Amino acid sequence: MTSTLTREPQPVGLLADRLNGILAGRGIDPGAVATEPPAEPVTALELADARIPARYRRALADHPQIITWADHIAHAGRPGPSGPGIAEGPSLLIAGPTGTGKTHQAYGAVRALLTRGVRLRWEAVTTADLYARLRPRADHDAERDLQTLARSPLLLLDDLGAAKTSEWTEELTYRLINHRYEHMLPTLITTNLPTAELRTTLGDRVASRLAEMTDRVILKGPDRRRHRSP
Repeated sequence: MTSTLTREPQPVGLLADRLNGILAGRGIDPGAVATEPPAEPVTALELADARIPARYRRALADHPQIITWADHIAHAGRPGPSGPGIAEGPSLLIAGPTGTGKTHQAYGAVRALLTRGVRLRWEAVTTADLYARLRPRADHDAERDLQTLARSPLLLLDDLGAAKTSEWTEELTYRLINHRYEHMLPTLITTNLPTAELRTTLGDRVASRLAEMTDRVILKGPDRRRHRSP
């Protein structure tokens, strides 16, 4: 016959008192409510950097005309509780040969606005991706996508004129540019095309509106991708 060792049950109150005594002896307040540390605030620039391609996440605009443009847009913004919002204003056409830093300067301009406290909703797309994104296909509302880009408070349109053109792409580009022209929405545009070729490639209607709505920044120099410092 085996015997079973048993312990007398202890009242819950005694156990709680004993545990509280141990915690108090270790300098821990038994009555304190455990709370998680406050979350670090996420800045608008950090949110933007999450959307910016990795190569341009630390881009800084250092061209005087681009800095002046960012200052103008920031000062003209509509006031709000968390900073000025984008208002109507001029656009920038950043032109130059391949590899002269056009896209770097354009993303730097976006980041410059955020560092100036501008509340910013923005979109960025290359023209090649724009046409691929808006090409008609089943179960896709291309018109809605176009309107999202056309109405965005700030749009970065990269490599304008680099993609193969057609009547369809010319009409699409015209609708996008014309909406932003009519509503004076700030647009950052980069292109490899010399000014004389814009009209031939993009059509008279687009080229005419770009001439009026944009300030031009011309970048020069060798292709930085081929002439990187060792």
